[in-house]
Amino acid sequence: MDTNPADQDHRDRHRPDRHRPDSGPKGRGTHRVVIVGSGFGGLFAVRALRGAPVQVTLIDRTNHHLFQPLLYQVATGILSEGEIAPATRDVLRRRSDVSVVMAEVTGIDLAGRTVSAEAMGRPLTLAYDSLIVAAGVQTSYFGNDRFEAFAPGLKSIDDALELRARIYGAFEAAETEPDPAVRESWLTFVVVGGGPTGVEMAGQIVELSHRALHRNFRNIDPSTSRVVLCEGADRILGDFGRRLSDRARRDVQRLGVELRLGARVVDMDETSVTVEEAGGRTERLAARTKVWAAGMTASPLGRLLAEQGGAELDRVGRVRVRPDCSLPGHPEVFVVGDLMALDDLPGMAEVAMQSGRHAAVTIARRARGDDRPARPLRYVDLGSMATISRFSAIARFGRLGVGGLTGWLLWLVIHLVFLTGFKNRLSALVHWAISFVGRGRAERTITAHQAAARRRAVAGGGSLPADPG
Repeated sequence: MDTNPADQDHRDRHRPDRHRPDSGPKGRGTHRVVIVGSGFGGLFAVRALRGAPVQVTLIDRTNHHLFQPLLYQVATGILSEGEIAPATRDVLRRRSDVSVVMAEVTGIDLAGRTVSAEAMGRPLTLAYDSLIVAAGVQTSYFGNDRFEAFAPGLKSIDDALELRARIYGAFEAAETEPDPAVRESWLTFVVVGGGPTGVEMAGQIVELSHRALHRNFRNIDPSTSRVVLCEGADRILGDFGRRLSDRARRDVQRLGVELRLGARVVDMDETSVTVEEAGGRTERLAARTKVWAAGMTASPLGRLLAEQGGAELDRVGRVRVRPDCSLPGHPEVFVVGDLMALDDLPGMAEVAMQSGRHAAVTIARRARGDDRPARPLRYVDLGSMATISRFSAIARFGRLGVGGLTGWLLWLVIHLVFLTGFKNRLSALVHWAISFVGRGRAERTITAHQAAARRRAVAGGGSLPADPG
């Protein structure tokens, strides 16, 4: 019977031979590969190691593989969390060479070649011969961390579910609010950040209020909601080029989003947002529901690797790696995906996929005894896209840019392809038909747990239905 690599490494962590190749778990190979992170970088690395003479341990603090580009659809009730976040163990159930460990990584010892973690309160140590770190990034509030209580980011399933509770709960609160000014603040939504996530969130909140909630309420008209999108730069979706950015601006404004360009959020509380315009004028917007889509910072594991290995970090904390994605001075350690700083590559799913696959191919070659120098990553730009609303999106493929219905159809096909599993693709397609062709939103449930997480938004006034129990 095969030995579980996580349990074996835990038992062997004090043995003198724990780093020797013949002291690891037995199976297809004795070369031990630890992969930190089950996102696109980690999962595509696992796939690329299929058939290689290695034993793989995939470790992540969550139990699922997250398709992050569709988080905004969970937050606005189009898709369920299961459709974009299948269980990692189920995705890898046919891979007997892979063990999955749900644990929080607490340290990496480059000299000792071990990864320390905590699994349900129990310390765990995993020894490795090769390491891939695909820990990703998290929301950055640019030093204003107190904003997090009032404006959640959108980087995890927890974030999406909390935002879903805040958004739908805002309409419920407005329905029973007798004070017109307070009611208006419940029906004002502010999205901070004009990148793809911010634009997609703003567009979906408008569609939600104008279409999906039509005739759902008796005391309020959801279509009177105000959606404000604040962007510090002079245009939204700046990475798509001037022409597509201008088209997106027109489409967003035509949809009904109030666009504030050159506007920085300088303060906020439970009931308001203070915005500073380009000329220095400030304005306080009464808004109880805020979404933060303005910035990111790298996982703390990036700094840990840099301090031990002597690597440099970029301005958001990503690790500057060698052309083959390895950590300088440690050819056995690879940093991939959003945590990697290489050739100004953007933090996109496709970068994570290609870098994770590249690192895994290098490890597989070495495990087979190929000692030739590692090849540099040659990234192939497959384009980028962002939705504006139903039947409207922009897409860029090199110098070619398309928008409108054509861009939306391309978005639909590509996202269906990258969703994990046939069942999830079919389910997502059905829900998209319900939401985009019809008016419905299949995922509108607010649980007691989500409502409790949202109580901070209620502290400034208004009322919500009491939590059950």
